[in-house]
Amino acid sequence: MFSKDIGIDLGTANVLIHVKGKGIVLNEPSVVAIDKKTNKVLAVGEEARQMVGRTPGNITAIRPLRDGVIADFDVTEAMLRHFINKLNVKGFLAKPRILICCPTNITSVEQKAIREAAEKSGGKKVYLEEEPKVAAIGAGMDIFQPSGNMVVDIGGGTTDIAVLSMGDIVTSESIKVAGDVFDNDILQYIKKEYKLLIGERTAEAIKITIGTVFKGSRNDTMDIRGRDMVTGLPRTITIESEEIERALHESVAMIVQSAKNVLEKTPPELSADIIDRGVIITGGGALLHGMDQLLIEELKVPVFIAERPMDCVAIGTGIMLENIDRVPASL
Repeated sequence: MFSKDIGIDLGTANVLIHVKGKGIVLNEPSVVAIDKKTNKVLAVGEEARQMVGRTPGNITAIRPLRDGVIADFDVTEAMLRHFINKLNVKGFLAKPRILICCPTNITSVEQKAIREAAEKSGGKKVYLEEEPKVAAIGAGMDIFQPSGNMVVDIGGGTTDIAVLSMGDIVTSESIKVAGDVFDNDILQYIKKEYKLLIGERTAEAIKITIGTVFKGSRNDTMDIRGRDMVTGLPRTITIESEEIERALHESVAMIVQSAKNVLEKTPPELSADIIDRGVIITGGGALLHGMDQLLIEELKVPVFIAERPMDCVAIGTGIMLENIDRVPASL
């Protein structure tokens, strides 16, 4: 009879949905497959991700979110509606209340787009909350005390870095360098060095399997297949972890610089707390080999990877849903 409150981590790479009282019930890639002739949605989530780079001309696999914001409004709405209907959380007469997360520095127009997409897909009341704040709560930080907590949330489209105290963000920075950029760096490196064309999914597999961002910390190799740019025929090559470190070096340096900028803007009392408590890394980028070691070396403070980095934002929405009445209905 009654609808349930739901929390959505609307990520560039994955959508996670937390239903109040049930925990995380959905974790699917943010991909939608559409028939261009009829504009009909053919598949959503994991099923659509399998089609990326493998579809005939009339079918396209679209990722409706880019850099943490909505790039294609109609497709995002269709995707959200599909996921919410799949969960069967709507009550007989009532619609669910939705708490949805967004990057820190998006414009009011982008915020409005996210809110409208959630309302149109079946939300009664939509609450927007900033990602690093929710990620910090999901990682188990007590951000409501008068002490400094620092979180680095490396997602698919954006990296959000924030220092939090008294339940709010003190200083923050959001940059469009994250998982997608890493994949592209690997793709471009292999194209340049080996004259071999590979797809996004192969680049991601390389990043996960042998990738590292800390020099000398990993010595794995992997065979990859792609299309030779000279002959046009399929070819197999072997690459090493060290090469991936070189390919990712510039992008990772931008994340380190942003973290330093945030620390420089932090009041001295809170900086002292961060030295005691350390920095927590969340998001899929936290799983990239060597990320914690690199940040420890560069920032000179303790750095920890959250227990379930991919799920932190979704877990955080769950905790905030328990106290939904304290969350303002709009940013």
